[in-house]
Amino acid sequence: MGRYYSATPANEAKSAKTCGSYLRVHFKNTREAAAAIKGRKLLNAITYLGDVKEHKQCVPFRRFQGGTGRTSQASAFKTTKGRWPAKSADFLLGLLQNAKSNAEAKDLDVESLVIKHIQVNAAPKQRRRTFRAHGRINPYMSNPCHIEIIVSEEPSTVQKGDAVATAHNYTRRQLAIKRIQAVRN
Repeated sequence: MGRYYSATPANEAKSAKTCGSYLRVHFKNTREAAAAIKGRKLLNAITYLGDVKEHKQCVPFRRFQGGTGRTSQASAFKTTKGRWPAKSADFLLGLLQNAKSNAEAKDLDVESLVIKHIQVNAAPKQRRRTFRAHGRINPYMSNPCHIEIIVSEEPSTVQKGDAVATAHNYTRRQLAIKRIQAVRN
């Protein structure tokens, strides 16, 4: 039995998945970097994260922004606060390369792949300790995370009007609710 993802792609045959568990990289930084690449094309996200590592573009910090400095590069995202989380970018790049390889194995068109679902969850903290003045000891915790990514092929032509069926990535809860409503009707 494979791993459970929190979302299911609209078309399983035109999608590729990848995930990483218990990754020793900061949860908050990785969450912000993941939010910055959600909805982008796969190749665009890979170049963007490469630019983040080289400090050419920043990752906008919106939720976990306490004490985060300002940078003019963040104005491209209509905010003022941003950083360049290199380690988070490395981990996300590795997972995106894995998703790209999985898509190539399924004979999908890499040029039209879009990041439809990306989720970062906090993993259990790892505990160490540090020694302080006057004989005290304080915790020295790391905050690892789990990451899951689903990329899907977007159709190259867009139809006009009501004939378009919108693709939706449903969570398991949404799917259960749809099943219950179908049984009631």
